[in-house]
Amino acid sequence: MSSNNDVSILKISSNDIPESERAAALRDFYCRGLVKAELETRDDESIMASLTAHSLPDAQLLLGTLFGAKLVRSRQLAVDGDDSLALVFNRSGAVGVTGRGRDLMLGPGDAVLASAEDATTFERFVAGDCFSLLVPRRVLAPIVMDIDDAVMRVIRDRQTEIAVLVDYATSLVREHALATPALRELGAGHLHDLLALVLGPTDDVRESAGRRGAKAARLRKAKFVIANNCWRPDLSVVGVAQELGVTPRYLQRLFEADGKTFSSFLVEQRLKRAHRMLREPEFVERPVSSIAYDVGFGDLSYFNRCFRRAYGATPSDVRSGTAE
Repeated sequence: MSSNNDVSILKISSNDIPESERAAALRDFYCRGLVKAELETRDDESIMASLTAHSLPDAQLLLGTLFGAKLVRSRQLAVDGDDSLALVFNRSGAVGVTGRGRDLMLGPGDAVLASAEDATTFERFVAGDCFSLLVPRRVLAPIVMDIDDAVMRVIRDRQTEIAVLVDYATSLVREHALATPALRELGAGHLHDLLALVLGPTDDVRESAGRRGAKAARLRKAKFVIANNCWRPDLSVVGVAQELGVTPRYLQRLFEADGKTFSSFLVEQRLKRAHRMLREPEFVERPVSSIAYDVGFGDLSYFNRCFRRAYGATPSDVRSGTAE
């Protein structure tokens, strides 16, 4: 098990732990990174786990899988004062959830809201992955209608909202966007809004949640797509909008609200890529013109003008190390 205090991450993999020590290590993992829980192992079956927990202000993300053991939040543990509510989204396989007198089976794409105040068990019956988001009750209660009625009910009619939430959360992790306290606080706020949209926000926060949550998630995904495909000369607002399932004009408005345009952000990413390549030894023999075309520019003169405007130096100055 490893941790990183700078980015508030806990990781555990059964591949790194002797089988005889896995149950104890997993109990410690859940107590440190999530909620206090016990593990009940199955006879003659190995525990397989690969889990990562990310801590944010008033939010915790859990990604991965646990197979071969039952996770039990007993009545004795449920009186510890933790009132967190957890959205558990089953991405693949099958998970059984028991609590509040209900026995639920989550298939691929199903989700459920569980409460740490209840005695609850989770058991994976078919191998697969889960996504979980834990948020304190005090955060959700004011922004979700009838929060108690949402607990222990299978959620199958909010697939779009869940997809946006999961996509945003995983992009935060994938893009290392939780590296500073300010970014973690911003990301947590968006996650709260998106979770409220999944569960049914109160009327007075629905609009602001949609604005701050769903729109922020779409903009982040758009930026991720652009940053990873900026080298393509044919990358356009139309193509990115199609990938996100929105209209080009809607995507343009997202960027405008962020203080940029689609085109300016695309050029910025291409210039950043070119700047990195000019400073890396492996590209020292490649002509500046070749680098310009490799990062997506079709006109060398335009590339040189944009580069000088962005960095106050020529590409050759950056390559030689004479630029400040």
